[in-house]
Amino acid sequence: MNLKDKIVVITGASSGIGKALASEFAARGSNLVLAARQYVTLCEISQDIEKTYGIKCVAVQCDVSIETDCEYLIKQAIITFGRVDVLVNNAGISMRALFKDAELSVLRSLMDVNFWGTVNCTKYAMPALLDSKGTVVGISSIAGYKGLPGRTGYSASKFAMNGFLDALRVENLKTGVHVMTACPGFTASNIRNTALNKSGVQQGESSLDEQKMMSSEEVAKRITDGVANQSRTLIMTGQGKLTVLLSKFFPALLDKLVYNKFAKEKNPLF
Repeated sequence: MNLKDKIVVITGASSGIGKALASEFAARGSNLVLAARQYVTLCEISQDIEKTYGIKCVAVQCDVSIETDCEYLIKQAIITFGRVDVLVNNAGISMRALFKDAELSVLRSLMDVNFWGTVNCTKYAMPALLDSKGTVVGISSIAGYKGLPGRTGYSASKFAMNGFLDALRVENLKTGVHVMTACPGFTASNIRNTALNKSGVQQGESSLDEQKMMSSEEVAKRITDGVANQSRTLIMTGQGKLTVLLSKFFPALLDKLVYNKFAKEKNPLF
C-alpha cells in the first residue's frame, strides 16, 4: 500500500506509540485523524504535525471505552475526508497487581479500553473500510500470546483482541479488507507509568528498566512498514518471537522463565 494521501485514524495518539505512529504516517504523506482523551495535548500534536509534514491532521476527543465516542470519531473522519483507509487501534492501558489483590473494576477497565475499544472503533469503521478495501490494525502485545504475572487483566484483554482480529481476518478474506495484528515487545513509553494498581490508581512509575527497551519511534516505523507491506502479524523482538515459540512447544519452561523475569522487576509482586 502506498500511504501517500491515505486517511489514517489512530486511537491513543496523545503519547507513546500512538504519537510516534502519527508522525511516521504523516512523514509518508498520510492525512490523519487522531483520537485520545487528552484533547488539549492532542490538538498541540495535530498542529505540530501539520506544520512539520504539510498534511491535514484532525484531533478528536475520544474515550474508546465509550461506544458513542467511537461512533463520533469515525463520523468525524468521514465528514472531514470522505473515507477511512487505515484504522489503527492503539489506545490501551495496563495494570500491575496480583489477581488475588486486584479489584475486579481494574480488570473491567482494561477490557473496556483494550478489547472493547478495538471492537467499538472497528465496528463503526467497517463500512468505510469495506468501501476503501482498507486496513484494520490492532496494537496487541506479547501478553496476548503469554499470560504475564501481575497483568491478568492486560493479558486477558490482549488475548481477546488477538482472537477478535483473527476471526475478523478470516471473515474478510474475500472482501479486500486487510487485518494486521502488531505485537511489540517491551517498549519505552508511558504505559507502565499509567498502569493501574490493585485499586485502579495509576502507579506513577515504571517497574521495568525503560532504557533497555525498543523506542516508540522504532515500533511505529515497523508498524507503518507492516501496513504498507500488508503484513499479517508483526512480532517485533527476538524475545517476543522466542516467547511465542516456547509457548507452543515448551509451555512449562516458559512459565518458569516468565516468573523469574518478573520476580526481578522493581518492587516485585512476589
